Amino acid sequence: MLGNFWWFISALLFIAGLIMHQLPLLLVSFLLLLVGGVARTWERYCLSRVEYHRKLSARRAFYGEEVTLEIEVANRKPLPLPWIETEDEIPEKIHLLQGRTSPSHLPDRLTLSNLFSLSWYHKVTRRYRMECRQRGYYTFGPVRLRSGDIFGFFIREETISTLDHLIVYPKMVPLEQLGIPSMQPQGDIRTRSDIFQDPILTMGIREYHFGDSLRRIHWKSSARLGQLQTRIFEPTTTVDMAIFLDVRTVEPPFWGIVPELLELAVTAAASIAKHALDKGYRVGLYVNQNRLSSEGLMKVPPGQSADQLQRILETLAQVHSSETMPMSRYLLDEARNLPWGSTLLVISAVPTGDLLGALFRMKRVGRRTALAAVGGEKPPVSADGLTVYHIRDDIPWNELETLNISQGARR
Repeated sequence: MLGNFWWFISALLFIAGLIMHQLPLLLVSFLLLLVGGVARTWERYCLSRVEYHRKLSARRAFYGEEVTLEIEVANRKPLPLPWIETEDEIPEKIHLLQGRTSPSHLPDRLTLSNLFSLSWYHKVTRRYRMECRQRGYYTFGPVRLRSGDIFGFFIREETISTLDHLIVYPKMVPLEQLGIPSMQPQGDIRTRSDIFQDPILTMGIREYHFGDSLRRIHWKSSARLGQLQTRIFEPTTTVDMAIFLDVRTVEPPFWGIVPELLELAVTAAASIAKHALDKGYRVGLYVNQNRLSSEGLMKVPPGQSADQLQRILETLAQVHSSETMPMSRYLLDEARNLPWGSTLLVISAVPTGDLLGALFRMKRVGRRTALAAVGGEKPPVSADGLTVYHIRDDIPWNELETLNISQGARR
């Protein structure tokens, strides 16, 4: 605060004392010089060997759970600290149940402030309870440390860039509360033991029999042999379900976001994924937007491993409102890479004509498709068998019963 003015003031008093032959002025100048030297030395070393540790009781949490934030400040030197202030950046959407926060200069951030007094080789620990009321991928830090001399003349400040992260999984509810029959959330799939013929896996050819589909005719072989030949496909019992989540919530060509619709769509995707995995299906997730931490669209290929639900929930926790690719195009691009027996389930708050056209196209070529329309009115569709579920946006969220998930998905 005083900068180097204390040197100037001490020199002026010393010169004035010599000129005026005033011993008190000389003593004051020496006293000020001593105090300033001590204060400057204190300020120089006050933050050396000071350690700051931040610890979260969990790195992953479910919607509605509590997480404890632990802050530890340690002074590892013989020089005591009469005061040290910490300002830790925390996410605004995490509800802090205790502690003092103030708005940060960064968007969607708060500053958690603490003031400590540490003697030599002293450590202080404080704990704060937080409630996870909104899904997301949250960052804690960096933290600013500020301290100085006992007189408050000089202040030193440092920033520790260590970051900690917390993933809050989206809310999951029973399918009946979303208006989806829990016995058949997979469109027109009836049983896991169904046997299909996958047109991607060709075993060979045989002579054409009456009733064979014209799409299965192998024209080159038919021309070479002089009679119609039909492809023979390998049988498969694969009934993977690919969930396509459309993040658009406003009718094109307009841009914007309806947060309630996006959260309802994410909740529907998480709830359907868990239900299908519990029933033994291989489940994948596809979101038409780029990941926050890396390039490429959000994608979790179908699987049934022990950590598949965790991977899906972590992806859904990072979903935001920016659309990278129209869902109709993303659906057509990814459908060709999925087994033929898979169900393509699209969750969208804005089922545009292009998206419905893509679903009908998949349906006409024999793919199993379904649409979960979020909010608004149930979209009118033609009577060619497309399964449509309507998830109303007037569901009272405070009455939705959150599923009690085991600890396994939090690893």
